[in-house]
Amino acid sequence: MSRHGRVLVAMSGGVDSSVTAALLHEQGYEVVGITMKTWDYTSSGVRTGKEVGCCSLESMNDARAVAVRLGFPHFIVDIREEFGDWVIERFTDEYLAGRTPNPCILCNTHIKWAALLRRADQLGCDYIATGHYARIRYDEALGRYVISRGRDLNKDQSYVLWGIAQEHLARTLLPLGDYTKPEIRRMAAEMGFERLAHKPDSYEICFIPDNDYRRFLRQRVPDLDQKVGPGKFVLKDGTVVGTHQGYPFYTIGQRHGLGLALGYPVYVTHIDPATNTITVGPREELLRQRLVARQINLIKYPDLREERPAVGKIRYKDEGAPCLVWQEEDALHVAFAEPRPAITPGQAVVLYEGDDVLAGGWIYEVLEDETTAAGAADRRLL
Repeated sequence: MSRHGRVLVAMSGGVDSSVTAALLHEQGYEVVGITMKTWDYTSSGVRTGKEVGCCSLESMNDARAVAVRLGFPHFIVDIREEFGDWVIERFTDEYLAGRTPNPCILCNTHIKWAALLRRADQLGCDYIATGHYARIRYDEALGRYVISRGRDLNKDQSYVLWGIAQEHLARTLLPLGDYTKPEIRRMAAEMGFERLAHKPDSYEICFIPDNDYRRFLRQRVPDLDQKVGPGKFVLKDGTVVGTHQGYPFYTIGQRHGLGLALGYPVYVTHIDPATNTITVGPREELLRQRLVARQINLIKYPDLREERPAVGKIRYKDEGAPCLVWQEEDALHVAFAEPRPAITPGQAVVLYEGDDVLAGGWIYEVLEDETTAAGAADRRLL
């Protein structure tokens, strides 16, 4: 019998999940490894020269080799149908709605955790574990499970975990939260996994191995160009300055690839799918102070109905900025102390209190006007 219980470890074949399994094995957990096949490279129509990421045959073999070496069972499960329904369809729909999606958060919330827990129950596992760089603790005073930043702030992945429900956090182990990436690579080498220790991280979207989302959209929606067609680039005052290929192929904040020569740098500042119009302008026209987020998940506190100071991140690599946050019904309102560039509908906003995740949600609306609440945030937080 295990000293700590039975844990199902999501193994992608990379160094992080491999060391996660090894650490839990050393700590006395009864480990079961699982690799989830979310995507079939042969269906992508892309030949990059080598399959990369968590769904390649090489990665599956790497995960299985670790399990064999350490002596615990390993399974491969096909969740392509679940993944397609939840992630790929929403990825496509978001671009067609004029928003810019984050498929990794959708995958974590609705696929990896939900799918892992279903398999964990089937296999009699008490816990699930992943190789994310973040921390989870139970706060007795609050009576809630809290996600916190990982010790390695350069690798911290708490931003992509905001959507996980409390009952799922209760059964989740994140062993890498107290380590840095260099420490994990060193540990892998010391454990005898020399090749994995030097295996590069995978950053591409798993179902878009060539990182060309425009090609992917055209493949998913074969008549997309006919449905959308070319549209107008306009300035804020409505002046037409050029023609674009169609609104789904552009994102807020985009500068390159616009094909415009106005004598000064311009960025995409607004996308109107109803009219297939894209507004462009100088960088200062990207700046906004307020947003509304929906489909929210509250982590640290059961509600945020009282206005509270926080630090808000509007994208994964964002350092975060001071803001005020408050909840109205099923929405979060966020007012930043200073205007932020390229707040993008479809992306996630994640609110922090120190290192703890307060809450997160999908950016639904970006408010353009200078409002009283934004001014209040400016006065109170500067």
